[in-house]
Amino acid sequence: MLHPTFASTTLGRLRQAAVVFACVLLAPCAPAYAELMLHPTRIVFDKNLRAAQIELINQGSKPATYRIALVNRRMTEDGRFEEAETANEGERFADSMLRYSPRQVTLQPGTAQTVRVMLRKPADLAEGEYRSHLLFDKLPDVQGSASIENRNAPGQIGVVMNALVGASVPLIVRHGNVGATVSLSGLALQKDAARRQMLALRFHREGASSVYGDVNVTFTPRGGTPQSLAQIGGMAVYTPNRVRQAVLPLQVPAGTALSGGTIEVTYRDRPEAGGALLAQATLNLP
Repeated sequence: MLHPTFASTTLGRLRQAAVVFACVLLAPCAPAYAELMLHPTRIVFDKNLRAAQIELINQGSKPATYRIALVNRRMTEDGRFEEAETANEGERFADSMLRYSPRQVTLQPGTAQTVRVMLRKPADLAEGEYRSHLLFDKLPDVQGSASIENRNAPGQIGVVMNALVGASVPLIVRHGNVGATVSLSGLALQKDAARRQMLALRFHREGASSVYGDVNVTFTPRGGTPQSLAQIGGMAVYTPNRVRQAVLPLQVPAGTALSGGTIEVTYRDRPEAGGALLAQATLNLP
């Protein structure tokens, strides 16, 4: 039987470890994601395209192993992704039509691996847009024995935890006559908990395909010249969603008051797609 003092101390350590683990899961992953570079960050199979490839690059300082898998995800109205085990009304997944290779890679620092993706459309495929995601999961580093007993000093009990880090690339299959239009509405200035300026807005999508582009926000004082407040790349509204809510952080130039002028938001195709204007909206400030 454990001595009460030892048991209490051990329980405290386990609780502390659990709190640390929760913090790891909730913390921003930007430094970890910076070690993994993917190009391109999305693939669209349309017209006669049947094969594509993704370059996976380890930009970290240590070897890294990535497990690759096809997953289905849906976008929520606020732009987050969640797992989708079965399709809801209007959802079309592409996983049954896609093949990829390899399934797992180990990369030394500064090295790259090509992942090939192939599409096979069934003869009776219904017209529309289909989407799944290629997930790259970073496996935990293992140094020495993974046994809990061997990973701690003699006489101590501990918990060994490794957070998995990954990223995913949307794979979109368009079949038949598909297209979409988008509009913007609901522009409103807000402030976050730190009193920083934010701009809320809504994307409204119509049609059979998703939309994807860059957002640019400018402020023009009365009688003045436009000033850039935000540039957000790669904003998407995926099918079957018709609305996406967004709150954009603004970088307000020093000495500038957001009043007595106009905020303009433009949503354009990405430069590599031609940069065409997709939607535009303004907010007049008193």
